Amino acid sequence: MAKKAELTKLGKYLIQKSANRAEIFRKTSIKESRLSLLSNDPTTKLTAEELYLIALALDVEPGDFLKAICYDIVLNSPEQQQQLAAKSKKLKR
Repeated sequence: MAKKAELTKLGKYLIQKSANRAEIFRKTSIKESRLSLLSNDPTTKLTAEELYLIALALDVEPGDFLKAICYDIVLNSPEQQQQLAAKSKKLKR
């Protein structure tokens, strides 16, 4: 039995906003097949240009759209930063 694909954050956002993919395509020229990949395949990466165009098509502020889609992206913790700095020093030797 095939496993049902889980929507990406963009896919969930588009559903939440009742966005029409055909309308987004007409406004942005982002093909519906590309929108489908962006909505359903977590390995498909959204470009900054696509993000900006989709935000404009949905009449939302691009910064707010970015925050809604990328809410879980965070900087490395101080501990991770220290580990990376130490690793970098070892590689430079």
